Amino acid sequence: MGRGRATGWIGLGLAAAMALGLAVAARAQAPQQVVKGEPPAGGRPGVHEGVASCSGSSCHSRPAASGLTVRQNELITWQDPHSEAGAHSRAWKVLTTARGEAIAQRLGVGPAEKAKECLACHADPAPAGMRGARFQVSDGVGCEACHGGAGAWIASHYAVGATHAANVAKGMVALDEPKARAAKCLSCHFGSSEPHQFVTHQIMAAGHPQLSFELDLFSSLQKHYDFDADYVSRHKQIPGGVKTWAVGQAMALDRMLTLYGPKNPGGVFPEFSFFDCQSCHRTMASSDPKWRPVAEANPGRPIPVGQPPFNDENMVMLSAAAKVAAPALAQKFETDSRAFHEALAKNGAGAAQRAAALAATSQQLADAFAAKSFSRAETLAIFEAVLSGDNARRITDFSGATQAVMAADTLLNALVADGAIDRGAYGRVKPDLDRAYQTVRDPNAFRAADARTALAQVAEKVRGLK
Repeated sequence: MGRGRATGWIGLGLAAAMALGLAVAARAQAPQQVVKGEPPAGGRPGVHEGVASCSGSSCHSRPAASGLTVRQNELITWQDPHSEAGAHSRAWKVLTTARGEAIAQRLGVGPAEKAKECLACHADPAPAGMRGARFQVSDGVGCEACHGGAGAWIASHYAVGATHAANVAKGMVALDEPKARAAKCLSCHFGSSEPHQFVTHQIMAAGHPQLSFELDLFSSLQKHYDFDADYVSRHKQIPGGVKTWAVGQAMALDRMLTLYGPKNPGGVFPEFSFFDCQSCHRTMASSDPKWRPVAEANPGRPIPVGQPPFNDENMVMLSAAAKVAAPALAQKFETDSRAFHEALAKNGAGAAQRAAALAATSQQLADAFAAKSFSRAETLAIFEAVLSGDNARRITDFSGATQAVMAADTLLNALVADGAIDRGAYGRVKPDLDRAYQTVRDPNAFRAADARTALAQVAEKVRGLK
């Protein structure tokens, strides 16, 4: 997977839920022929011209990488029918499958491939008035869904002297910046305040996969560019895996908490998608002497038995990262996290205010991580903090364990990329990491103790590499 990622993938329907799109380094060394149908220079700002506008063989649709300033085979990667790299191009197609149509039927929204409730994330959500002549909904999540409408920059972004800053000024999304990338990706991989960009409990009850997201891992799966001299010459950021992971965790929690109030109507039932699924979806008590409750005591959540826990997967990861990389904010984050859980345990009294306070702290952490360079020692310390001690005891739920496994993968690969651990050493850890992935493959078979044991074995093996 990606940069030697573990081959055991997580059973969350992640291929059905679209994988992350990344920035394409989009300027060649010499002027290239404009593809027929592209708008002239200085075209319509914000208009989504369509995937076909990027598909010329001298642009982004060569059968193989060119070795020039950009690979030029980006669309071939995007269209890969067999791997996570092609998930964006398959996003609309999955709506036409039996499962997609069954979900739409249960929701009563008509054919899935035409339903606005589905297309807001399974296709480029550009409104009708901002679609160019070559725009096709059936392209799924095309280039501009992530990179921004190309109307004003498609004809100039490959010109001699074109700069990334100039492209961004014309409407290209600065996906080289971790915060901008996380904000864009989370709109579909968690939700946004835009119409229909939120997978509610109702949608999941109809059959939609449970969502999970980790910015650096998903970035690796979708990678279609190279961090080379040309990339640097255009003043694009190379944030590194640890920074991308940490910023992604903070942005995900901020998004979750920001949406919690508006999406939680306060009726008879709350919006259950914000809460841990397995706390309710479990075998009920019986006379079977082998029965045991799935829910476990969690030292990070001061809530009574029976209270559905808020999905705190990102809180657990951020707690570890903050202790190492933002110690000035670490205690405030812990205090705000506990206060939020406590407010929820009191029938939600004050929960909205506590959510806003915790979201503000998450934003501060995102800023702190985005401004920081992570050393080898800090990466190892975060790795240890995620998988050991008090933090490990907070890995009691499927979603939290999933994030911990993905974090171990990301942090290990960051150490390899920085030369802190050689690939031979990584190869000796990988079987343990694969076993950890196996513990979160099936939410119905999840056992928290097994996940913690597997992660502890990974941590012990890495300690031997120091």
